[in-house]
Amino acid sequence: MSTDLVDTGNGASGNGASGTTSLGTTSLGLHHVEMVMGMAVSIDIRDEVPADVVADAIDAVVTWLHHVDATFSTHKVESPISRLGMGLATLDDMSEEILGVLALCEDLHDDTDGAFDALVVPAPNGSHLDPSGVVKGWSVERAAEILESHGLLNFCVNAGGDIALRGEIRPGEPWRVGIRHPDLPDMSAAVLHGSGRLAIATSATYERGAHIIDPATQEPTADLASVTIVGPDLTFADAYATSVFVMGLDGLNWLVERHPDYAGFVITRDGTAISTPSFARHRIA
Repeated sequence: MSTDLVDTGNGASGNGASGTTSLGTTSLGLHHVEMVMGMAVSIDIRDEVPADVVADAIDAVVTWLHHVDATFSTHKVESPISRLGMGLATLDDMSEEILGVLALCEDLHDDTDGAFDALVVPAPNGSHLDPSGVVKGWSVERAAEILESHGLLNFCVNAGGDIALRGEIRPGEPWRVGIRHPDLPDMSAAVLHGSGRLAIATSATYERGAHIIDPATQEPTADLASVTIVGPDLTFADAYATSVFVMGLDGLNWLVERHPDYAGFVITRDGTAISTPSFARHRIA
C-alpha cells in the first residue's frame, strides 16, 4: 500500500509557497499550492499529460478561486457580498452568480430546518450575511469541474481540508484520505479511500476554536469536536458538515433520512466516534 495520504487537517498535501507549481510528467503527477481565501489550496494532478495542458488548467482554477475570493469574501469590505450585507448595495446590483449562491443558501436553510443560515451568523465585515458555509465547497467543486473540462481525470483539490477527488492516485490505486483527530493532531481518527468522484468535508474546532455558530442561540456550538461528511459533491458535503455540527448527534439521523447518498462521521467532545452505516464503505482504518 502506498504511503500517500491526503490530510484533512490542512490545505496542502505538499510543501509550497503561494502560487508555487511543481511541473513534470512523472508518475508522481503535477502539484500546485495557491494561497487564496485565507488558506492554502493544493491541486495534485496525477494524469500524465503535457505540462502546458496542466499549466492552462491550473491557471484557470487559480483565476476562478481568486474571483470567488474577491466576490464572496466577508473579510473584504469591498467585495460585492460585503457591500450587500452592509447595505451599500442591493440585490439588483448583484450578479446572477451571487444570486444563485444566495438561492442555494436559502435552499440549505430550508433543508436543514435552519441549522444552516447565512443570514444570521455575524460576519467579519460587521454584517449578518455570510454564505461562507457553502462558498468554499461550492467553489472547490467548480474548480474540479474546470480541471475536468481540460481533460484531466485523476486529481485532488484540497482546500483547508475540504477535498474534491477524481479518479485514482495512480492506476489501480484509490486515493487515501486521513481525517485528523481533533485532540491528537499528529494522528488520524480514520483513514478513507475512494476512486472516481468523491468529496470529503470536515467541520471541527481544532484550528479555529469554537467558531461554528448555532443560528438558534447565536452562540458557538461545541457539543461535537469534529464532523466529516463524504459524498459525491463538495458543495453539499461542506454545507452538511457545518449543519450536522450545529445539529449535534441528531444530525446523523437527519443525514441518513434526508441524504442517504452522503455518509457522516462525528467525534464527540469525550472522543467517542459515531458514524452512519454507509460510512463503513469509505473507511479502511
